[in-house]
Amino acid sequence: MLKASENYVRKLVEENMRIDARKFDEFRPISIETDIIKTAEGSARVIIGNSHVLVGIKMSVGEPYPDAPDEGVLIVNAELVPVASPTFEPGPPDENAIEIARVIDRGIRESQCIDLEKLCIEAGKEVWMVNVDVHVLDYDGNLIDAGALGAIAALLKTKIPKYENKKVIYGEYKGELPLRDIPIAITIAKISNKLLIDSNLEEDNALDARITISTNKKGEICAVQKGGKGCFTSSEIEDALDLSMKKGKDLRKLIEV
Repeated sequence: MLKASENYVRKLVEENMRIDARKFDEFRPISIETDIIKTAEGSARVIIGNSHVLVGIKMSVGEPYPDAPDEGVLIVNAELVPVASPTFEPGPPDENAIEIARVIDRGIRESQCIDLEKLCIEAGKEVWMVNVDVHVLDYDGNLIDAGALGAIAALLKTKIPKYENKKVIYGEYKGELPLRDIPIAITIAKISNKLLIDSNLEEDNALDARITISTNKKGEICAVQKGGKGCFTSSEIEDALDLSMKKGKDLRKLIEV
């Protein structure tokens, strides 16, 4: 049975309204800061409404994957800090954290945002590893978009440390991370057969389904991830694609350099 707050949100949406009076295709205020973690090779803080994420990039050297011996390695992790929400618990990443990390990872990887071949030091032996850590500090909905935006903003500021005599020299840099694109993830929520973006916490709790679509600078689709128990019609998916391309351009302008 739906909770009263969920019923209220659904009733509003059915009447073409949102609980915070936004339009269905309107984001909450967005704040982006970069280079805020001095010990990281790249970092960003993103606040969308009252959702707050902190992203740090750490570069290290390790072995490549056997099926990609001449490519660097991308690793994305997400941590839902207990102080961010009473629903978050301490311990290993739960299924929500794992899903957030996977969706962010897929958008970056499938867009070929990072030129991984340029991160090869010695094929089959040593490559640069790009570790992206997403920390959720406050949860008020739409964590995937906030985390993905923070990851890209941080990657755009990431520098590669010097590597000499099999040792990484942190604090000294040889150049910037080789990037080829700026993918942007947009999550569209479906509530009572209506589509809306940037769902807040109440809307997250009331949604029937959601779909996250990542697009690149050319407006091409890089990755798609569906969540929730409900479904989307083919026409709803087309509308969601249009929304993701339009809003992807808007968000990209906030971080392009």
